Amino acid sequence: MAEAFNDIVLPADKAERYAALAEEIASVLAGETNQVARMATISAMLKASFDHFFWTGFYLVDPDKDELVVGPYQGTLGCLRIPFGRGVCGTAARSRQTQVVPDVEAFPGHIACDSRSKSEIVVPVVDEQARLIAVFDVDSDQAGAFDEIDREWLERILLRTFADANRA
Repeated sequence: MAEAFNDIVLPADKAERYAALAEEIASVLAGETNQVARMATISAMLKASFDHFFWTGFYLVDPDKDELVVGPYQGTLGCLRIPFGRGVCGTAARSRQTQVVPDVEAFPGHIACDSRSKSEIVVPVVDEQARLIAVFDVDSDQAGAFDEIDREWLERILLRTFADANRA
């Protein structure tokens, strides 16, 4: 299935690209129930679809600690652990709200896992019982790379993939 993805030409318009990608992700993941496989696939497909995404990945909730631990990702070495409430990822986990950060240097307590990061979006990921299971982090080497279109579509893709009880 993933091989077919490599042959698809995605639309140039960002919202149209996300719409096409959301359908492709759903198609590739149809029938796959393993969370790690789902996370790895989403990370790879999103990173391959947007030139300005240089790091895409999940930080998983550590059930034994009040922190996140690195999960499936694409890109340079990620931070291994991030406490809840610290940095963009920890803030998204603690607040359970998507964080769109146009300038990471201006974000209080930003954690620089890679100094090339200029902007970031982090989306909380919940399961079918609305429990926080992870955050999805995307970094760009361009300032102001993320907007409401990114927020809307990333939230939609992640909700459909991890929280929708009727997913395929």
